[in-house]
Amino acid sequence: MINPAHFDLQSLRIFLLVADSGSLTRAAERAHMTLSAISKRIAELEKNIDCELLVRLPRGIELTPAGVGLREHAQRVIDDVNRMAGEMSDFAVGVRGHVRMWANTSAVVQFLPDDIAGYLVDNPGVHIGLEEKLSGEIIDALTRGLADLGVFADNVPAPGIDKRPYRSDNLLLLVPRGHPLEGRTEIGFADTLEYDYVGLNAGSSLLSRLVTAAIAADKTLRIRIQVSSFDGICRMIEAGLGIGVLPRAAVRPEILGTRLSPIALSDPWANRTLWVGRSALAIQPEATRLFEFLSGRQ
Repeated sequence: MINPAHFDLQSLRIFLLVADSGSLTRAAERAHMTLSAISKRIAELEKNIDCELLVRLPRGIELTPAGVGLREHAQRVIDDVNRMAGEMSDFAVGVRGHVRMWANTSAVVQFLPDDIAGYLVDNPGVHIGLEEKLSGEIIDALTRGLADLGVFADNVPAPGIDKRPYRSDNLLLLVPRGHPLEGRTEIGFADTLEYDYVGLNAGSSLLSRLVTAAIAADKTLRIRIQVSSFDGICRMIEAGLGIGVLPRAAVRPEILGTRLSPIALSDPWANRTLWVGRSALAIQPEATRLFEFLSGRQ
């Protein structure tokens, strides 16, 4: 049985540095330590866990399966310690509490900047750590207690999550200037599927919504290119690489009508709801107050 007391933070940090550098020599240079001191730390770790963590190669190192596993755990430990140190420092200068919040791109781009700013006017002593994630990742984080609050799409199952409506948004079709659909004021999604699409990367709730709608129409969504941001979609559409569906408020106003033509979607699912949910493990009163504030923004 391995004794957890045998692990120290400095050795874990050095191991991560070696793993990230891919070389004991480069790790020693970055840590401003001697090569022998780095090697000694790694040898002590290997002795403590009775496993070889890395294989020394002519040009660097390669992690063993045990090393890969330790890297994941060590990174989590160091991240938690860094977060703890940051929170304690904030408390020392008057911060009342921390709220860990994850939100999908639609919420981050459209609504949360103004809503969080409004909340902090009356709650200046609260620190909000906001991370942009996919809706499925947000649900998982809330379930596991990795996030206190989350904002996610309505088409993602959220069993066991205390959730309330947060905001409503409207999806529209964007086409480049000169496209055959330009000039239409409204269209059904099924009637757009003969054209190539620009979409978000796999895992996004918006892409899932479009794929589901295409299947319901017994057609195929032809994704020509995928990007990771709404702005990226707009730029690809401008370049003539396809058409796309985005929330209305996420499109920069200056490009609507000049470089991109917006067309309303007649499908009911084009009007959607974003939910705010809270983790059952979130006990901070600040998280509860922010949850109540956001759930009243409809």
